[in-house]
Amino acid sequence: MSDIDLTDLAGRHDGSHTLHGYLARPTGDGPWPGVVMVHEAFGMDDVMRRQADRLAASGFLTLAPDLFSAGGARRCLVSTMRAMRSGKGRAYGDIEAARQWLSASAECTGKIGVIGFCMGGGFALMVADSGFDAAAPNYGILPSDLDGAMEGACPVVASYGGKDFSLKKAAAKLDVALTKAGVVHDVREYPTAGHGFLNDEQAGPKAVRPLLKVAGMVPDPDAAADAWTRIDGFFREHLR
Repeated sequence: MSDIDLTDLAGRHDGSHTLHGYLARPTGDGPWPGVVMVHEAFGMDDVMRRQADRLAASGFLTLAPDLFSAGGARRCLVSTMRAMRSGKGRAYGDIEAARQWLSASAECTGKIGVIGFCMGGGFALMVADSGFDAAAPNYGILPSDLDGAMEGACPVVASYGGKDFSLKKAAAKLDVALTKAGVVHDVREYPTAGHGFLNDEQAGPKAVRPLLKVAGMVPDPDAAADAWTRIDGFFREHLR
């Protein structure tokens, strides 16, 4: 596992002035399919690094750009969330920089997917038509123009929690839009799960974790295990 300086590539794609990424390599000899991993709104913390490591353990060369490289979550969160919703902004250049790095790497087969969690799930939906071979948005906010965003999208495997009241009916709406667009997809809502259920421990600042727990933003190991099985299988099929 290593840190990658993506600043030059980000500059070529109107991304952040400073951009770092966390690279997780599978064991053994490559090349491997690549995955760009987009982190939660809490940033590129240890929980997210372990998600990248988990993807690498499943055989995917995983690069997670830190969208808050230029100033941390306090300075970057609002503008990054605004970019995710509007479809334009430096974060998209950052994601493209990570994709381009993987594409140019001798360790990558050239097949590249994108996965995101929470805020990152929203970005994964927004860039599903931008050169990726598969996308895995997890509890991602739906684009305002959902039908338009899904036109020309790559295959999508998406996971939502039935107890995530901030994204009520999002799974059903996404399933309808992908069907309408003729996109190969696997969308599932887990009745027992809330927001952030794929994490291996509760994320977020310690001071607000009790409130997040009350809101149902806690791990759900059973739902997570099934979701990861679906994601791994979907990526293996579409990134081979």
